[in-house]
Amino acid sequence: MKATISQSLVSKLKPSDRPFDVRDERLRGLLLRVEKSGSMIYYCEYARGRRHRIGLSTVLSPTEAREQAKLILADVAKGADPRAARRAQQPLLFREFIDKHYAKWAKANLKAHESTITRLKVSFADFLDTPLTKIKPLAVERWRPKRIAAGRAQTPVNRDLTALKAALARAVTWELLPEHPIASVKKAKEDKIGKVRFLSKDEEHRLRQALIDRETRMRKERKSANTWREQRGYPLLPDLDEAPFTDHLRPLVLLAMNTGMRRGELFDLSWENTDLEQALVTVTAATAKSKRTRHIPLNTEALETLQQWRDLVPMNYKLVFANEVGRRFDNVNSSWRKLLRDARLANFRWHDLRHHFASKLTMAGVDLNTIRELLGHSDYTMTLRYAHLAPEHKRRAVEMLDH
Repeated sequence: MKATISQSLVSKLKPSDRPFDVRDERLRGLLLRVEKSGSMIYYCEYARGRRHRIGLSTVLSPTEAREQAKLILADVAKGADPRAARRAQQPLLFREFIDKHYAKWAKANLKAHESTITRLKVSFADFLDTPLTKIKPLAVERWRPKRIAAGRAQTPVNRDLTALKAALARAVTWELLPEHPIASVKKAKEDKIGKVRFLSKDEEHRLRQALIDRETRMRKERKSANTWREQRGYPLLPDLDEAPFTDHLRPLVLLAMNTGMRRGELFDLSWENTDLEQALVTVTAATAKSKRTRHIPLNTEALETLQQWRDLVPMNYKLVFANEVGRRFDNVNSSWRKLLRDARLANFRWHDLRHHFASKLTMAGVDLNTIRELLGHSDYTMTLRYAHLAPEHKRRAVEMLDH
């Protein structure tokens, strides 16, 4: 309906079973929407189908609403977009920043984009509905002890903080923030050396035996399954008795123990970067944590493992360790945990296979710089954690005092 919107009219309007609009006869574009609940809201319609909310009739008088509508229409005449101006006035929540901006950028630029986004949403769940400008140093300093009290170790807490600071730094770059709100917050000091977990001779024997026992069980299960299928006329599954490996787990573990490659680097390893003739694998900058390419020679066990595994992998698969459809593995957590139980190994992570590789080299007398290059460490800080395993170097140093 059309009418001159006045205070008298507003007081007489009654809600209907459907919302309806009253268009002002004095100013084209001003309208009053009457909701079913009885609330009435002023809008400025500045283009066909486009409205800008002005405010409630209980807050604004018709004259005030009309004046605001005039300002909006004047801005539109100058080329302004009321919707953009309204968005600019609304604070951007941390959740909105992640979903609308950072997640898209991370997918295009970060290798571990999914885990990064998950880390931000899980670790900083209390910040999701907080405007970016309200994420202050004090809030983060209060967050830190809560995470540690909840059982989170200092190192992953520092990683969480690094992820948050990196995300907010991107917001500054995109001019969504005038300045970095938590630039002054520092990571907590942590022991970079720590205790190195590697396998004793007995533990390594148990792990290797558990891998063999696992494959023996799988061969028996496959043989039993094929007997059942043959009796019923079903197609038989591939025979595992003659295969050097029954699946990916044993070759993955053997390579990790003999090359020191990270799990992600093994998952990303392609046949293109595997030279079996020269007994060499290349970890490219694109897949390396340090973003630096490195070349790792293969010892006899590692080379034989890859040679035998090559015969089992379809020739059209680009990745050395691909899943059933030729794509990159997500994880091997389930089979790895069961293997550790079978081998009776406690407090041992997949990453400790890398420590085991470096520790054995150190105890064999290999110099730390060579170990650093094989592991792909950018500096000595991380490599020095293995120095205590080479006591002869320290002994020769202190013996110099006797001369």
